[in-house]
Amino acid sequence: MTITQLKYVLAVAEYRNFTIAAEHSFVTQPTLSMQIQKLEDELEIQIFNRNKKPIALTEIGEKVVEQAKTIVNESNRLADIVDQQKGFIGGDFRVGIIPTITPTLLPMFLKTFLKKYSKVNLIVEELTTQEIIKKLTDGHLDAAIAATPLENENIKEKILYYEPFVNFIPESHRLYSKQKIDPSELNLNDILLLRDGHCFKDSIINLCNILPNNNKPGFQFQSGNFETLIKLSKENMGMTLLPYLTTFDLNDSDKKYLREFTTPVPARAVSIIHHKSQLKMQLIEALKTTIDGVVRGAIAFHDVKIISPLQKTKGVY
Repeated sequence: MTITQLKYVLAVAEYRNFTIAAEHSFVTQPTLSMQIQKLEDELEIQIFNRNKKPIALTEIGEKVVEQAKTIVNESNRLADIVDQQKGFIGGDFRVGIIPTITPTLLPMFLKTFLKKYSKVNLIVEELTTQEIIKKLTDGHLDAAIAATPLENENIKEKILYYEPFVNFIPESHRLYSKQKIDPSELNLNDILLLRDGHCFKDSIINLCNILPNNNKPGFQFQSGNFETLIKLSKENMGMTLLPYLTTFDLNDSDKKYLREFTTPVPARAVSIIHHKSQLKMQLIEALKTTIDGVVRGAIAFHDVKIISPLQKTKGVY
């Protein structure tokens, strides 16, 4: 039994296809199939049911895969242990970022991080929170940046900053004339939202304290990005809410539509997260320190109320 054989098993278990698994493992399909067959012969079991399409794990195969994940992850961490002992900051560093954070935060820290840590091969993926949790759990990510709290016992969270919510209100809207908005004045029926799968949308629904199926007849729209929501809002199709850092990219003429909330300001906690067994702590701390340095001066709010995508709130003062 070898680590390589176990990696091939994990690849097939993930993709449920020998050919695709071989491509992602950078070997030929016959080589991958032969090594898995040798492992099955050695263990005297069948890991995969090849008669099913897509390929399925057998009952014993399910248990083998779970153990293989542990063995492969631990073997990968041997190098991490050595690097940590030496204080070396380099190598592959796989980071996931949720879509509502990527466009604003990534350009702020990327050049600084890569210049300071030139030996790091930073691999960034834009993923939803659920995709991030799965990839952290499966060992496909080293760390991630997401809105928290997640309340997942296997995921460790370190808060980077608190990002306030800002209202973007067109001239025809009932709240346009107000200088500051109280959250109780919001109505989900006239707010343009991101589509399902974005935790920012869940936070807004939580803030409004209204179930999404209570919408009245009229125009309803959900987008995948803030730019579209802003354009539709300017066409008087409704108001929207934006993360504070997103407002930095607005031109001066659009900033007249911005309205702050009354205190405590609704906000989201943005954290760097990692699996509890992660050992690349020197890389994670380097990323956290870099982000702290570039964001500290950009966000100076202290009296905020954290709106969690998990439908819970808590005050931070």
